[in-house]
Amino acid sequence: MYRRYVNVLRSPPHTDGTPGSTRESRHDHRRLARAARRYPRPGRRRGTVEVYGLKRHFDSGAAHLLGELVTQVHPQFDLEAYVTEVGALVPPLELKDRVRVFSDGLRSRLPEDYPQALATLLSILGEELAEGDGMFTTSWYLMPVARFVEDHGLGHPEISLDAIEQITRRHTGEYAIRPYLDQHHEITMERVRTWAGSPSLNVRRLASEGIRPRLPWARTLHRFVQDPTPVLGVLEALRSDPSPYVRKSVANNLNDIARDHPDAVLDVLERWAAESPTPETEWISRHALRVLVKNGGQRALALSGVTGGEHVRADRLVLSPATIRLGESVTLRAEIRNTDRHAHTVAIDYVVHHVRNNGRTLPKVFKLASVELGPGESRVVEKRHPVREITTRRYYPGTHVIDLQVNGRVVATDEFDLVR
Repeated sequence: MYRRYVNVLRSPPHTDGTPGSTRESRHDHRRLARAARRYPRPGRRRGTVEVYGLKRHFDSGAAHLLGELVTQVHPQFDLEAYVTEVGALVPPLELKDRVRVFSDGLRSRLPEDYPQALATLLSILGEELAEGDGMFTTSWYLMPVARFVEDHGLGHPEISLDAIEQITRRHTGEYAIRPYLDQHHEITMERVRTWAGSPSLNVRRLASEGIRPRLPWARTLHRFVQDPTPVLGVLEALRSDPSPYVRKSVANNLNDIARDHPDAVLDVLERWAAESPTPETEWISRHALRVLVKNGGQRALALSGVTGGEHVRADRLVLSPATIRLGESVTLRAEIRNTDRHAHTVAIDYVVHHVRNNGRTLPKVFKLASVELGPGESRVVEKRHPVREITTRRYYPGTHVIDLQVNGRVVATDEFDLVR
């Protein structure tokens, strides 16, 4: 597969005669972008990178691509040995370990002097990405460069933080920054506060995403789990950010914090609603409160603009079919009605009590709809729920209970049987 991928890179670059010149570098990166488009792009599901699809890209073909790019600026780089080593080591590994193999192979073949080796890698980064464009699709091949800084740069925090900023303009530095927050906390947080005011939306996003206490795929930042005050201070500068890409990160960060410190997040969002009643801040608040709204917290519900859950009734929840097999779907259907003389906007969720392998159950809340009901109005709500295994969830045979809840209050229950 990778032959047609790397053949594009094997054609000689157009240069102005100066090795490593800007014209040559820009041309090489244009050729790299065209080559990357020929290579099957990592898949997405619901806006999230599919880990296994991305994992498969880090093979000997990708090693050839990245290694040849390094060779163009550092001719002493042993490309053949690099490709052979990566190809031998990565097949049994998962994504993060594959990226580590790529990174360690770069470290052993670049100059021993870290600043010199880092400068070599920074020279291959290419042009800055547009908003949210291609972090894990177009520029996925830069993951080992970020990992290089993460694993090998802690002895040089200042230039490594400079590098993380440059990397995040083309890919992301949200994982590379984590050990610096642990081992060089004050220096790194000072840099993060500066990034929050950057003209680059990619860098502003890093200021939030890099300090998320529970960032997926990353080490937990336990100091921020215990005390999120420094994180909340950074987010103040981003509460009305014009970029949806940045605002989504801010909302996800607050949602992380709300799992451990719900009152602290509610205090912040209530103050923001009073001080900064903009559409941007309202969007952040609504998306940051996902977990708290699902749990039925009254302050969270009020901030989200939902009311009157106590006046809403459900005329029986019906699940069909009553028995399914793995890979099939169950349909939820219920009629809800507002018994009040006033209109209300309500948040409707459903809770699946998944049967575990020990016979116990584990509840998981899913969003169904937000509905505005006039005085005395009834509405039929329906949702098809697929029962299929994903990387984070396995299903076991047995009776699965589903609760329908309105504004966090259970109003109806039914069940279905999952059989082999």
